[in-house]
Amino acid sequence: MDATVLFPFAEYWWVYGVFTLLVLAVLALDLGVFHKQAHEVSFREAAVWSVVWVVLGLSVGAVLWWYAGHALDDPERIAALAKLGETSAAAADRIGMEYLAGYIVEKALAVDNVFVWAMIFSYFAVPAQYQHRILFYGILGAIVFRAVFIALGAVLLQYQWIVWLAGGFLILTGIKMAVVGDHKLEPERNPVVRLLRRLLPITPTMEGQSFFVRRDGLLMATPLLLVLVLVEVTDIIFSIDSVPAIFAITNEPLVVFTSNICAILGLRAMYFLLASVMDRFHLLKYGLSLILVFVGLKMLGEIVPGFNQLLDAKGKFPITWSLGIICGILAVSVVASLMIPKRTKP
Repeated sequence: MDATVLFPFAEYWWVYGVFTLLVLAVLALDLGVFHKQAHEVSFREAAVWSVVWVVLGLSVGAVLWWYAGHALDDPERIAALAKLGETSAAAADRIGMEYLAGYIVEKALAVDNVFVWAMIFSYFAVPAQYQHRILFYGILGAIVFRAVFIALGAVLLQYQWIVWLAGGFLILTGIKMAVVGDHKLEPERNPVVRLLRRLLPITPTMEGQSFFVRRDGLLMATPLLLVLVLVEVTDIIFSIDSVPAIFAITNEPLVVFTSNICAILGLRAMYFLLASVMDRFHLLKYGLSLILVFVGLKMLGEIVPGFNQLLDAKGKFPITWSLGIICGILAVSVVASLMIPKRTKP
């Protein structure tokens, strides 16, 4: 058994398969039953669905914690864990807390996604009743891209210099997030959008909720396809931050995959819930920047003076401390945003 990864893919591939099938079934139920008809998502509906997705995500974490307790409770694994100074019960508890920390980090970092989505929809004047359909397919594509990034991360982060490089990148990204101003959206300068305009003719107006239409035998894309492409591109960009951030919390690809996917499943409801009140959380970006710097320091823990003294006997920063620090930063930034009103420029 691999001493560092408790659930190697070669042995637990079927767990990934079962989880993926369940995710696809939930998505099919979501679009095919609950949101079959295009309509404007109200604040109440978004709140209800946000609760549903959060409960579902936490339930997956509870099942993973329960499963880890049983899967690790055999003589071979007990002996391997004993060499690492850990019991099977403690390892299962650690897996559960790592999942929760990864889920919270991904949810927090997704706030930037929500902000950019709102700007994209506003720029293209996308009707409210079509936004859910775009986000559905956007998140479906995001699942594929996240799976690819997580697989690459599981391979590349076995090399220590890659870990240090990723840690440094997260620290620089966190600093940049804190000092750079608001996002500037320039879709027409996006190289992917420009390439799409060259390859396909685009209709001047939207054609309902269709991504393609046929005019006089000619296949044409609609502006909704451009919006979908931009949503996918922005998710790829944000994945570069979020996937390494969760790997800084746990080296278990199964935990990274499940927590990441469960977190992004609820992004549509999160968008409809927060898009109209994003300005009230104007200090949240500083909290997110601190979280990125913190997880970057975790990756560089062995070589950062002072920080390396906080590592345990296995060279890990205690997951209970990580979870407390992350939740504390988020709580302070949210409360401060509500207590300190945003300054308006004259």
